Amino acid sequence: MTQTMLPAAFADLEPFARAWCLPVESERYKQRLSKSMAEMQAFYDACFPRVDDAITYCDKFPLEELPDDAIHLLQMVYSLVIVAMAIEIFKQPKPVDSADAELERVAEPWP
Repeated sequence: MTQTMLPAAFADLEPFARAWCLPVESERYKQRLSKSMAEMQAFYDACFPRVDDAITYCDKFPLEELPDDAIHLLQMVYSLVIVAMAIEIFKQPKPVDSADAELERVAEPWP
């Protein structure tokens, strides 16, 4: 039996958890570049309507005391932000007219 990553109330998003609950932005961005638009659209369509519920759920806990399933849920919201740019703005995984530009963080926000 596969262990769930998300709170039970978000079981409908569990199929996307392994791919999108990533701890750092660079991993989320690499994941975006590796996915097809159809895969990202499926994630976006499932997750976007639940984003307010996800934030409300995470807000029940002090930031320093987020349980693992809430941290994963928050990571999924962070991934949604990265995917939303590809879906809504660029209409492709890589930014338009970006040549070989890369963004590399030297520190990550927590969580």
